[in-house]
Amino acid sequence: MESGQQEKRLLMTTDKGFAQYRMESHHGILIIQLHRPNRKKIHERIIKALEQFSENAWPGLLVVMRDTAQSIWRAK
Repeated sequence: MESGQQEKRLLMTTDKGFAQYRMESHHGILIIQLHRPNRKKIHERIIKALEQFSENAWPGLLVVMRDTAQSIWRAK
């Protein structure tokens, strides 16, 4: 995650372990956590999250997109 931090990039992953960084300084983390993931479903959830939050809103934001719900945390 370090090089992404240096380049101020949004991290997109299916690894729910990245939720541990929700209260740390970062440039945005999007976790896709689906019951039966496939390329189409993952893509749809990524697009929905990117449409929901502007580029300027992502720093410090951690979003977990699930099949029918989402969770949002903002680092202080």
